[in-house]
Amino acid sequence: MAFKISDIDDTQSPLLDHLVELRTRLLRSIAALLVAFAICFYFADDIFGFLVRPLTEAFPAGQGRLVYTKLYEAFFTEIKVALFAAFFLAFPIIANQMWAFVAPGLYAKEKKAFLPFLIATPILFTMGASLAYFVVMPMAFRWFLGFQGMSGGLKQEALPAMGDYLSLVMQFIFAFGASFLLPVLLMLLNRAGIVTRQQLSKARRYVIVGIAIVAAVITPPDIISQLMLGIPLLGLFEISLLLMWRGEKKAAKEQARQAAGATEAETDSASPTASE
Repeated sequence: MAFKISDIDDTQSPLLDHLVELRTRLLRSIAALLVAFAICFYFADDIFGFLVRPLTEAFPAGQGRLVYTKLYEAFFTEIKVALFAAFFLAFPIIANQMWAFVAPGLYAKEKKAFLPFLIATPILFTMGASLAYFVVMPMAFRWFLGFQGMSGGLKQEALPAMGDYLSLVMQFIFAFGASFLLPVLLMLLNRAGIVTRQQLSKARRYVIVGIAIVAAVITPPDIISQLMLGIPLLGLFEISLLLMWRGEKKAAKEQARQAAGATEAETDSASPTASE
């Protein structure tokens, strides 16, 4: 049996029913987040060990260490780690609840148009986060640790604190993950008719400047991180333009096919009259 997306619901539920359903969806999302938090808190040490691996590899063998300057810092770091991981673990359920609440108010055509963006969002975010973790963070940390040595007769030594390091890692992952959602944003704006491919093409130089500013603001103050974010964003912008061009081409073919079908229908309807 072929997969079929149903059209908009014919039922007209009162506002109170929608509010009750929204509350149910929110409670389920919160419950999923709490369960994920409990699981991630149990494995918080392992998760933090995974997050700290780029820093461990950036230090010379056996020389790296993390410190905490407040007695409660290590405990709250584990809580932040658990919340951070729980959000990713519970995101599929949260996204499913959001879709279940919104989908009944959409036509079948709108559902088909929106589903690719819903699928592409976690994929693109994961791609950006992976780039940050596996490529950018090791390079940036080695660059930061390069400032160790002697200065004015005193020894400079990097002693990263647990809380500060976790905040830096979260900044890297969220910055790269969210930035990689640029194609989704541009395609949605294009589908909504807010921007066109021609407008974006003409504004390419301004987009490049904007990408450079965004990379400088949301990444740590090192040129490596900024370049490693700015260059992929520029590539994603060009890919977005290509997808828009393909969408326009497909829409033009569909319009031409419909126009040809309408012409044939008019010809067929006029044929009996002509014969008479």
